[in-house]
Amino acid sequence: MQTLTARAPAKINLTLHVLRRRADGLHALESLVVFGGHGDTLALAPGPELTLRVEGPGAEAIGADEDNLVLRAARQLAERVSGLKQGAFHLVKRLPVAAGLGGGSSDAAAALRLLAQANALRLDDPRLAGAARATGADVPVCLSPQARMMRGAGEETGPKLSLPPLFALLVNPGIALNTRDVFGRMGITPGAQTQFGAHPEIRSGMDFATLVRALGKGRNDMEDAAITLAPRISDVLAVLAAARGCRLVRMSGSGATCFGLFADCRAAARAGKVIARDNPGWWVRASALR
Repeated sequence: MQTLTARAPAKINLTLHVLRRRADGLHALESLVVFGGHGDTLALAPGPELTLRVEGPGAEAIGADEDNLVLRAARQLAERVSGLKQGAFHLVKRLPVAAGLGGGSSDAAAALRLLAQANALRLDDPRLAGAARATGADVPVCLSPQARMMRGAGEETGPKLSLPPLFALLVNPGIALNTRDVFGRMGITPGAQTQFGAHPEIRSGMDFATLVRALGKGRNDMEDAAITLAPRISDVLAVLAAARGCRLVRMSGSGATCFGLFADCRAAARAGKVIARDNPGWWVRASALR
């Protein structure tokens, strides 16, 4: 069988509301998730042995050990599908690691899609969803990388949302942040409600201006805690906010990547060139979101 290939796009949280901390210690969230044009690439050469080779700019940061989410996802699916055909995975890691872009989760979801293709499984097969949930909190929403709401600890995903064209500039100052550390800095005790405020209504068919107004009523509740751990995030947010044509600025996920939304791709690209020129150590990418 020929080698199969899948993209693992960046996941961007346009909003991220932390509702409470559950008794099991996990945090219940409500988040509008979209996906970018930049990401990793994963290939699968079906064969008798499960292996993983990693290369690319982020390869050294994640390695290919037994705890890699690609391998973890494959093993979770193998536990649910008798006689699952596996093989040799080859991951080209382009996204920064521990950056609030869900790179590992998107890689794991891509692995599940490739294994489904190799084994003639439907993408709505409940065993695929079960393996995604068991692999990691953000993996289910990455299985079908399209705009949608994510709730719970990530296990609840809403229907696909039809949003207007969105153009973003993604900026990471070269800082890795551990999600567990950011949640720890928030200090929400098990069973506690946050009461930070309701999520704005997001619906299909919104035009760009209406969506931006709605997003402006939302927030990323992890942003303040992340800034205390990595103060340079404040610099990124300020630089993005000052960019000509930027309509909304926010941190994605647990950071440190931040995004600015622009009305058109040219404005995002122009801002990206200036920011990259002035900050050569930063990861800067203009991207269409979906």
